[in-house]
Formats: sequence, C-alpha cells, structure tokens
Amino acid sequence: MTTRRYQSGEVDYDGHISRRGDNHLRGLLYEAATVILTRAMADSALRTWGLKLKEKIGFKRAAVAVARKLAVIMHAMLRTGEFFDRSVVVEG
Repeated sequence: MTTRRYQSGEVDYDGHISRRGDNHLRGLLYEAATVILTRAMADSALRTWGLKLKEKIGFKRAAVAVARKLAVIMHAMLRTGEFFDRSVVVEG
C-alpha cells in the first residue's frame, strides 16, 4: 500500500495508493480499517481522521487510507517496541 510516485523534471507527485505487496495482508488491513470506521466504539484519533476523510472522499477510499495509516503505525510500533496509543495519529 504505497503511493505511486511520478517524477519528471520539476514535477514530483505522490499519486494514488498502489496495489503492491501481499494480497492477503492488504485484505486484512482493509478489513481492520472498515471495522475501525464502522464498528469500533472506542474513540481514537485514527477513527476521527478516517471519518472526516470519509465525508470528503467516500467510504472505500477512506478505508484504504486508514488501512495504509494503520500499516505505518504498526510498522513504527514494531520498529520502536512502543505500545499503541489511541490519541496519537501519524501525520500524513
């Protein structure tokens, strides 16, 4: 779930999220994101961000964005050994 990059001369554009990586893992991340957006009762900064995004761009695209952000958060947790904090969201 990486962004496609377009670079030409002075243009440097991060495009849409691609479908690179393991299909099963992407599916699990998307499923977790839909649960965060639809069924989770615990309020978190990630859920709030995703719901705001849903109003702008629609549910499916917001779920993909939440899934990518969730992957980034989990990678940072693995790298640093920290526990998940619901009140903190990775910028971007």
